[in-house]
Amino acid sequence: MKLDIITPESGIFSGEVNSVSLPGKDGIFQVLNNHAPIISALTEGTLAIDLESPLSEEQKHDAIEVESPDKISVKIKGGVAELTNNKLIVLAE
Repeated sequence: MKLDIITPESGIFSGEVNSVSLPGKDGIFQVLNNHAPIISALTEGTLAIDLESPLSEEQKHDAIEVESPDKISVKIKGGVAELTNNKLIVLAE
């Protein structure tokens, strides 16, 4: 699925991923490829992202923490996530 992480200052990540774990208001939840549409408020926490392919030089950003070639994480202070048509957009603080 396509993932875009956007903050008021800049775009942090854009690319294809296999899964994303998000810090929702009621706890951590995960979305996978072809997940049903969802909109959720997010709290302070970490997005854990399983990449479809290793992070490229163009995708690197100061806010991205690389855990392994195909796993990254991004800390957020809150925000909103919307998943439709296999495209997840995270508007984060």
